[in-house]
Amino acid sequence: MEIIHVSAECYPVAKAGGLGDVVGALPKYQNNLGHIAKVVMPMYRTRFLFENNFEVVHKGAFGLANYWFDYTIIKEANNVTGFDLYLVDIYGILDREKIYGYDDDSLRFTAFQVAVVDWLSKWNHHPDIVHVHDHQAALIPFMMQHCYAYRHLSHIKTILTIHNAEYQGWLGWDKSNYIPHWDPWKSGLLEWENTINPLASGIKCAAKVSTVSPGYLEELRHSANGLEKLFEYERGKCYGILNGIDTDVWNPGTDVYIAENFNAENFKKKKFANKKVLCDQFNLDEDKPLIVFIGRLVGEKAADLLPSAISDSIYHMEGKMNFLILGSGEHWIELQLQNLRGHFLGYYNSQIGYNEKLSHQMYAGADFLLMPSRVEPCGLNQMYAMRYGTIPIVRNTGGLKDTVKDFGGEGGYGICFDNATVWDISYSVHRAIQLYEQQERIDEIRKQIMEIDNSWERSAQIYINLYNS
Repeated sequence: MEIIHVSAECYPVAKAGGLGDVVGALPKYQNNLGHIAKVVMPMYRTRFLFENNFEVVHKGAFGLANYWFDYTIIKEANNVTGFDLYLVDIYGILDREKIYGYDDDSLRFTAFQVAVVDWLSKWNHHPDIVHVHDHQAALIPFMMQHCYAYRHLSHIKTILTIHNAEYQGWLGWDKSNYIPHWDPWKSGLLEWENTINPLASGIKCAAKVSTVSPGYLEELRHSANGLEKLFEYERGKCYGILNGIDTDVWNPGTDVYIAENFNAENFKKKKFANKKVLCDQFNLDEDKPLIVFIGRLVGEKAADLLPSAISDSIYHMEGKMNFLILGSGEHWIELQLQNLRGHFLGYYNSQIGYNEKLSHQMYAGADFLLMPSRVEPCGLNQMYAMRYGTIPIVRNTGGLKDTVKDFGGEGGYGICFDNATVWDISYSVHRAIQLYEQQERIDEIRKQIMEIDNSWERSAQIYINLYNS
């Protein structure tokens, strides 16, 4: 079976979050199952572009509104990702350093999708599945079925995976000419609440729809940023498939980013050695439990609660723990977290920005990972943490609820709470400190979570079964 994944992100080419990790891993594991999985994404000006070799495989052109775009498809020549990787270059709109955040993002990603469909229309053969990810690729099912120039692609089955339904790619009807000449009788397949909604269109037009965890699929029927009724109506073709992690990249036994490699048999001394490296770097006490947060500093992740929760925990628990934060996002949250450093020297530190190497070292050296998310469709961080023997402290939502069981119950191994509040976070930190004082118990949990199989093998096969259906 030949599968084409279309996405705005793919690790290690360009990544802003979990979408990049998934698209960078799932095709590799599908190839391992004997299929042919490929990835198509925009050509951003990233280090990956300049550090690897590419060859031109196609050139084309199309009109979009009042614009005429030439596009080039380039292919990575040495298969360094473990799958065929294609980048779409459109001069002036895709060849930028950042993935998102430009005023013309709607134009950029619509043009990207048109280029992908136009290229597919020129193939001598057709793939079996076109698997699109999030709203930046969600207009492709509509284009393949209802744009006059591409209707010969309508027999190809399409799958939409929703990694985060909060972002839907809304377009005003004044931008309907961004989409190549299409059947006006099908406008209802683009529309949701009087606007063009690419994510809603993908849900309507794709043959199957998946979300990145069963728990998130259930939540979308009640909280989907305006699409609740659509998820309820289309529930018959929707599936919740839990993400996996790339165990080649996230392997404490071979990870080149961490100071000391270790496994489930020898973690005691070597995990502490990784912790000491972190504590020395950030002026923290290695003998206290180290609680880390790694991720986007935005409301979805409840990062706005972190300054108060950290302050309350350090005050009320008399500094019996350390906190370390890595992330970027809302500027005002960044400022508050930076300001805390002056108040809690020796108990707290932070690094604002994205640092892949440091994130690996934090997973390896931390005792606990905090994820108080308001919205967490799947969550990969908690799986990375467990792989490195770091105990997750999570809110019961989405994929966190599917992957972490509270240590207070039979077979449990994490710390779970129900509400995204300062009080719930502080109380969970208190439970973590109590657990940390039970060294024998915490070592049992570390060994247990390091042996949990959260790899992509099982989930990759579930996707193949969905394609076959």
